[in-house]
Amino acid sequence: MHALMRYTVKPDHLQTHLELLRDVYNDLAETQPDGIAWSTYQIAETRSFVELVEGPDLPQPLPQLESFQRYRIGLDDRCEGDRDFHELHQIGAFPGAHN
Repeated sequence: MHALMRYTVKPDHLQTHLELLRDVYNDLAETQPDGIAWSTYQIAETRSFVELVEGPDLPQPLPQLESFQRYRIGLDDRCEGDRDFHELHQIGAFPGAHN
């Protein structure tokens, strides 16, 4: 499955949100789970984020990570407005640098 999430974080929660995300990415780097790719992008000079995630058994293995559990707890309270979630159907892809 491929999915896209889009959301905006409240001003007073931005720093906490970034710290929680860094913890998840540190755990992913350490545990190296197979079959999952997750990218988070902050839209320049905003509090808005886009996340792209892919894996055959989503949401596994994310819920097993303590850092991901901390990230998910309170996400509704950290965000303002609606959060968008869309399952994506890939048409094509081209390898390239991911920075």
